[in-house]
Amino acid sequence: MDAQAVKAHAFKALHERPGIFVIPNPWDAGSAKMLASLGYQALATTSAGYAFSQGKADGGLSLDETLANVRAIVAATDLPVAVDLENGFSDDPAEAAKSLIRAAEAGAVGGSIEDATGRADAPIYCFEHAVARIEAAVAAVRTLPFPFILTARAENYLHGNPDINDTIRRLQAFAEAGADVLYAPGLRNAEEVLAVVRAVAPKPVNVLMSGGLKLTVQELEEMGVRRISTGSALALAAFGEFFRAAEEIQQSGTFGFTSQSMPYAKANQFFKG
Repeated sequence: MDAQAVKAHAFKALHERPGIFVIPNPWDAGSAKMLASLGYQALATTSAGYAFSQGKADGGLSLDETLANVRAIVAATDLPVAVDLENGFSDDPAEAAKSLIRAAEAGAVGGSIEDATGRADAPIYCFEHAVARIEAAVAAVRTLPFPFILTARAENYLHGNPDINDTIRRLQAFAEAGADVLYAPGLRNAEEVLAVVRAVAPKPVNVLMSGGLKLTVQELEEMGVRRISTGSALALAAFGEFFRAAEEIQQSGTFGFTSQSMPYAKANQFFKG
């Protein structure tokens, strides 16, 4: 097998083995290298984190920009990489599915498609269209010469519609359509997480630990969650520290933040070679 196929099979095995794993979200090649050094077994891109690093709002990236970042992250480590493809950069099921093939060509071994439209006036695709998009995505990735882990996302909670019943209905339909992993970002508490896990079992569930949900890895594992991602949380942590440091200089004329900074030699060591 070539290197990508080896990564693909390793990524698939992570989802099939007992227990839980964390798939953190680097926003560029440098953050990917730092995460790899800590022993994580796979990485996933963050559309928001990378957009912010490029001076754009979330949703402001093109498919070509997204794939350029995928290639950089894939080249930075030997880990399997999954890609946040937002809505596939198209309303059309076939065109959205093609974005997954292009992600695989860029080196990814997994990717997600969401049911959010990107439009404020109608933020979520209707049920039938959302399912058709996942069906097309499944058909596309099954043509690849290696297992590509397709994650189907139900985005109600991120767009002002915290409807657990509709979210579960969508996730169950995505599972029936052949999605490998089910994901509803923005769940608010343990009860909702548990409801999703039970509704789509035995399919693996990804839970986003970012913002309001306050649960530990152990607690999520006990609920039957298979995978935890961090979304833009790590990027926001980095940007938050950067902003506070710059704000301290501007407002106080002091440099106290340097006492908490990573030493230059340690940072430089991550990127040698």
